[in-house]
Amino acid sequence: MSTLQYNRLCFHLKLAILWMFFSGAVFCIHVFASTTEVKTNSDAGKFIMKSYFENYESLHDSSFEDFMAHQLSSSLCQGIPDNWNVGVRLSVRELSLVGEGSHRHLSSSIRLQIGAASIPKLPAHLCEVIVIQRLPLGVFADPFELQNPHKHKAFRDIAVFGDTNLELPSFQSNRSAVEFHIDAGFNILFMQNNGTEFNLLLPLHARYQPLDESGYSVVEIGEPDMLMRCSVEGKQHKQSCLFMSPPNEKAKSTSATVAWKIPAGMKAHAGFVSVITFVTALLSTLSIVYASMFWSGTKVSKT
Repeated sequence: MSTLQYNRLCFHLKLAILWMFFSGAVFCIHVFASTTEVKTNSDAGKFIMKSYFENYESLHDSSFEDFMAHQLSSSLCQGIPDNWNVGVRLSVRELSLVGEGSHRHLSSSIRLQIGAASIPKLPAHLCEVIVIQRLPLGVFADPFELQNPHKHKAFRDIAVFGDTNLELPSFQSNRSAVEFHIDAGFNILFMQNNGTEFNLLLPLHARYQPLDESGYSVVEIGEPDMLMRCSVEGKQHKQSCLFMSPPNEKAKSTSATVAWKIPAGMKAHAGFVSVITFVTALLSTLSIVYASMFWSGTKVSKT
């Protein structure tokens, strides 16, 4: 191999090393970036989870319950008379996982019931049901995948809040939540005594789990949090009112939580897997170097 060919090979190898270093640096920056949110609608002021993350850095059940009980309930209703006994009752009738493997769908059946005397008073065309599904560690929703049902008008709005890094393993990630806004105006107008139901199908994906001797990691997903918001045209600006079911009237579903058994690596196999991975990476690198040397010594015809 001539000196010129050798210099070209060294130059290409240096470029490859620099590219690998640059890619690793970008990945590290992305991993340690702050908690983000991905929305499908630019009007983020209507999202409850955005208000939550303005006060809390990450999603914890205790913090979220405190937010719902104190900060959110302090401004539940604006613009609707206090003597309205709306009697909103939101309940989860069924909660289940659909599918197999590491990519499944969370199916939720939600029932909305309103006092019969309050239905004519509600601004039916401006009411929506808000569903917040908190996800545990080890499970995430792809915000780009959720844009598909939004384009088909299945929901009025939908957004993912929290840790939206799709590449992180379970032990390096934080929790996230999906917030749905469903138009309820038409359903309220034609509501029967037993209420009306909404069916949600949320695609979920499993992250890489930490090592476990059993070979599996069990993740539990609980019921979503639900509210109804109605907007009223005031004299100066649009006002809104949030309705939540009283704690003692919340009906439980047939399955309050669902368990997802996700495969995990076993510690006893870690050494063997590491050796195989190293040998495979080494052989791949040698193959690339050999192919570069062989190609640099090959004459290319004009044709």
